[in-house]
Amino acid sequence: MNTSKIDASNSETQIAAFADKKIAYRSIGSGFPIILINRFRGTLDTWDPLFLELLAENYQVITFDYSGIGYSTGKLPTDIKEVATDVKDLADFLKIKKAVLMGWSYGGLVTQAATFQYPELVTHTVLLGTGPVGERVVPLEQAFLDSALKPINDFNDEIILFFEPESEESKKAAQASHDRIAKRIDVSKIPSTMEVFQLYFAGGEGAVADKGNFRDKLKTTQTPILIISGDHDISFAVENWYTLTKQLPTSQLIVLPKTGHAPQHQNIPLVVNYIDNFLQNTQ
Repeated sequence: MNTSKIDASNSETQIAAFADKKIAYRSIGSGFPIILINRFRGTLDTWDPLFLELLAENYQVITFDYSGIGYSTGKLPTDIKEVATDVKDLADFLKIKKAVLMGWSYGGLVTQAATFQYPELVTHTVLLGTGPVGERVVPLEQAFLDSALKPINDFNDEIILFFEPESEESKKAAQASHDRIAKRIDVSKIPSTMEVFQLYFAGGEGAVADKGNFRDKLKTTQTPILIISGDHDISFAVENWYTLTKQLPTSQLIVLPKTGHAPQHQNIPLVVNYIDNFLQNTQ
C-alpha cells in the first residue's frame, strides 16, 4: 500500500488536447488505472475527495470532464456511444492499454457503452448508483426531477438527490461529504442550463432505446462487472437490476441499506473495500 499522503483536493487539472475538443482530467495515485465516468451535471470537482484518495492508495485514479462539461471544451454528444469516445480518447492520450472503468449514474450508462465498444481496453467494470441500459422497470422519482433540475443545488437538494433523507446516519454522511467537496468545488463549472440538461436527457433516452443492444451484451459479456446500489436510489432504483440478475453471467450486485444515489460517498471505506476485493479476486 502507498503510505504517502494522497490529496485529491490539490491534484493538478491537466488537459488532453484533440482536434475538436480539450478534455480536462486529473490523476492521483499509482498502479493499475481506474477511469471514473461522471454523473449528470458532475464535474471534476464533484467526486468526494476521500473516495478518490482511498482508491488511489492502490490504483491510479483518473477523473475527467466530458466534452463540453466542466473544465473541458467541445460539446456533450446526445448519444452515449459518442460520449464513450471521450473515455477511449483519454485512455489513448495517456497511453493506457488496459483499465478499469467505473461509472456513476448517467456515467454508468456511458460506462456500459464504453465497456462493449472497447472490450480490448476494459478489464473490469464498476457501476455505482446506476441501472442497466434499456427500458426501466422502475422510473426515476419525481423528487429527483424537483431537485436535479434547479440551476444551483443547495445542501438540502444534495441530501435528497444522493443520500437517504429518512436516515440520520445518511444525513451525517451527506454533511461530511459536502464539506470535503466544498473545499475545492467551482460551482460555475457545474452545468446549470436546460440547454445542456437536454443533451444529457437525449443520451438517457437513447440508452433506454438501446439501439446498440448493450442490454443483451450484459448477458453475454466476459468482463467482470460489479454493481453497487443504495436501497433507495431515487434516480436509478436498484429494482431495475432484479429482472436481470439471473441472466448476467459476470455481474455481482451489492445493495447497501439506508443509502441513496451515491453509495460511494456515503459508505466510502466499505465501497472502496468492495471494489478492491472485486478487482483483486476476479479476472
